Amino acid sequence: MQKSLRSAEYHRLIGLLVAARHKAGIRQQALAKKLGKPQSFVAKYEGGERRLDVIEFVTIASALGADPVKLIRQFVRTKGQTKST
Repeated sequence: MQKSLRSAEYHRLIGLLVAARHKAGIRQQALAKKLGKPQSFVAKYEGGERRLDVIEFVTIASALGADPVKLIRQFVRTKGQTKST
């Protein structure tokens, strides 16, 4: 198991958060404000420069109005569809 910001699996997980942000119609700046973080926090994790922990993932998903459990289930369901690099 590759433990990296560059792994396809991590990229796919972050893609779910980005898609949830777009679906909610929230810009990075507005999300950052909700989280009490600078806009660069959102840009860095979305751009693969910063790794999120589980607590951050749940907090971000909740701030977007998304169910973090559903996002994780979606991630697990599509796991077999990702090619390893």
